[in-house]
Amino acid sequence: MIQKQTFLSNLELNESCYIKNIFLDANIKRRLKELGFINGSLVKYILKSPFGEPKAYLVKGSIIALRIEVAEKIFVERI
Repeated sequence: MIQKQTFLSNLELNESCYIKNIFLDANIKRRLKELGFINGSLVKYILKSPFGEPKAYLVKGSIIALRIEVAEKIFVERI
């Protein structure tokens, strides 16, 4: 059974979620917020690179690529 709450890095391709919390240092967290990664934002995992990293996410109309070490620190709730 798939857990409803997980980290962004655990999503399957084309799966959507809502951001619940970001566990990164202040500088990275601020930059992600500028890109639309804020609590409650809808995010969809849309592109997988051939080697698995980075992964691209659709958030607030923009496509943002994140490394796994960043995505695994963004706590989300699956839809």
